[in-house]
Amino acid sequence: MKFSLSWLKAHLETEASLTEITDKLTDIGLELEGLENPADALNPFRVAKVIEAGPHPNADKLQLLKVDDGSSEPWQVVCGAPNARKDMIGVFGPPGTYIPGSDFTLKPAKIRDVESFGMMCSARELELGDDHDGIIELPADAESAVGSSYADYAQLDDPVIDVAITPNRQDCMGVRGIARDLAATGIGKLKPLAVDTVKRSGDGPDVRTENDEGCPAFYGCTVSGLTNGSAPDWMQARLKSAGQKPINALVDITNYVMLDHGRPLHVYDVAKLNGGLVARKARAGEKLTALNDKEYVLDETMTVIADDNGAHDIGGIMGGADTGSEESTTEVLIECAFFDPASIAKTGQKLMLTSDARQRFERGVDPAFLDQGIDIATALVLDICGGTASAVTRAGTPPTDTRTISYDPAQCLTLGGINVAADKQKSLLEALGFTVDGNWQVTVPTWRRDVAGWQDLVEEIIRIEGLDAIPSTPLPRQAGVAKPTASPEQLAERKARRAAAARGLNETVTWSFISEKEAAPFGGGTWSLANPISEDLKVMRPSLLPGLLAAAQRNSDRGASSIRLFEVGRRYLESTEHQTIGLILAGENRARSWHAGSATKYDAFDAKAEVLAILEAAGAPTGKLMDFSEAGDHYHPGQSGTLRLGPKKILAAYGVLHPSVAKAMGLKGTAVAAEIFLDAIPVKKAKGHMREAFAPPALQAVSRDFAFIVDADLPAGDLVRAVKGADKKLIVGARLFDLFEGASVGEGKKSLAVEITLQPIDATLIEEDLKAVSDKVVAGAAKLGAALRG
Repeated sequence: MKFSLSWLKAHLETEASLTEITDKLTDIGLELEGLENPADALNPFRVAKVIEAGPHPNADKLQLLKVDDGSSEPWQVVCGAPNARKDMIGVFGPPGTYIPGSDFTLKPAKIRDVESFGMMCSARELELGDDHDGIIELPADAESAVGSSYADYAQLDDPVIDVAITPNRQDCMGVRGIARDLAATGIGKLKPLAVDTVKRSGDGPDVRTENDEGCPAFYGCTVSGLTNGSAPDWMQARLKSAGQKPINALVDITNYVMLDHGRPLHVYDVAKLNGGLVARKARAGEKLTALNDKEYVLDETMTVIADDNGAHDIGGIMGGADTGSEESTTEVLIECAFFDPASIAKTGQKLMLTSDARQRFERGVDPAFLDQGIDIATALVLDICGGTASAVTRAGTPPTDTRTISYDPAQCLTLGGINVAADKQKSLLEALGFTVDGNWQVTVPTWRRDVAGWQDLVEEIIRIEGLDAIPSTPLPRQAGVAKPTASPEQLAERKARRAAAARGLNETVTWSFISEKEAAPFGGGTWSLANPISEDLKVMRPSLLPGLLAAAQRNSDRGASSIRLFEVGRRYLESTEHQTIGLILAGENRARSWHAGSATKYDAFDAKAEVLAILEAAGAPTGKLMDFSEAGDHYHPGQSGTLRLGPKKILAAYGVLHPSVAKAMGLKGTAVAAEIFLDAIPVKKAKGHMREAFAPPALQAVSRDFAFIVDADLPAGDLVRAVKGADKKLIVGARLFDLFEGASVGEGKKSLAVEITLQPIDATLIEEDLKAVSDKVVAGAAKLGAALRG
């Protein structure tokens, strides 16, 4: 939310500096997002007087001016503005000045063979308005300011503060709420709320509500005999500081009250209405053209404001184009209503429509501020536009019931860790609008629907007192060597994480929430938010791969040729959440070179190698893993697999991603991926914090090679496991080192060569020992139909 410093000081009486104010805003949770001063860009411009004006010798529509900006000599300026004339006072940009509205820097130039230095500027060129028909013309009394900075003359030195408002702080969606928070810190004093007494006459308009759930309260009054025009300069300046474009006085008044007090309003041109106004549920299929000139199709869950002709306003979100005020408007109906936050949020999501009003209503505006809000708006209309105000019609009842919380001042120290005196806690809460009686029964103000329990009161006290006041207290620990606190599962995760990083994978952290579109290729999300911050962050991820793919796509777009990413996080499935490691390999596995030839891409075996290495580091029994094909629909058919301990216990899935999935995520080319399911790895319970010292074998290991003829469809891993298990005492390793297929081994057959490593234990192996082991190996392979190759 943006607002100017002078606007803030209209509610906050303070002598604090701008830096002190912005630092305090961040301290109390209203984080500073930006700070700018419009005067900075306009400081080089000068108030100047045209002392001579004559025709250009070579152009009928141009004039040759002599401009005095306080310099020792006047400037010669070629000007095409129709209102340029002798003795007028305007705004001059000397050579070297940057023109923000036109995005260029002034340089001396020849215009139709006549030299020109600098320029007299229009409002649009200085981004002070849309007027570009002529140059800015200042009043005659500005002559005393000739030579001074235009920013100083126009009092534009008013910094604009931009703060981030979290969704729970609906009370700070207006400048006064922010001023209240600052005043509670002691940096200033909150000025009394000035609500002018409005002189009213005549009956109020016909307004009513037929949707007590969506619109519990609907207040309205009319102002007749008014003259619509431009809002006063002070109001336009404040609206511009908030990023609002002034439109006309009536619209600007409603926007101003919304930004000033967090109270959205709407004005209807009475001449465009037919009958009274009613807040009701929309009819299925009912259509409405909003102020943004877009047509929306409504349903019966939405609240609209309608007259006898039909719906004119999407209640609490956006007004209709048919009944908006114009310069010719002479009578308006001012609407001040309360809309249910949940209904507003659901309607906005369905229509994919956002607005300043929606942001406030869906967070929850103050239900007790209807009378004050309509009086403030009516007083401004009368003051600026004139006219006569009617009485206020009040339909429905706003939900102004207050909550009372039993509080114990000792809870501040217990929960928050700060020992704040009880009387100070009371004063802090009262400064924020709470009321505290002698028994510490705390009544929550109507504008703080986020405060529900004593824990929230502690948070408010600590927030204002200062989080930096929380003492840094070390946890108690026993003397000597600290005992390990990590569980075996946590230790396994750490080892896996380090192994992934050591193998050259770059760790990422992505959102746990993704869009429905991103979740769909991975089976869809089981858990979704009913009121997400964004539709892109709606579904709790069923896989880590969507976030990794998005990260890979961003890296690819920025020219990364080889992408190796991993993430440790949780997947959210129907039963529970599951700790997982996801990884993505994309781009070039090996760059082109003179000795290796062209570049190579990643394939499924690269992903499998990473998975096996990480599983090994995590303590998984990789020697016992079984390789199954087809890891899921989001992988390429025939180019993926799963690693399992038995048919049902899946430890990892890997493979080449389906081209449609990669394309949907915006990733070009082939991408391989894998997920390691950490919670499926059997973890041995730790016996102690000290590991045994490594003791190398006393006897030298022996290796032997075996070549077997097997069926062509036999997985090599099955043969390796069978060979290694032939003698679990002596055989400590087995690996495949050769594959041969050809006519010499027979049709439908292949040759697999396996190297085994034997580790003697008590004595050196003799020939009889080696033959006994060989016989066991051949017998173990024979169970799979393998025959020793001759």
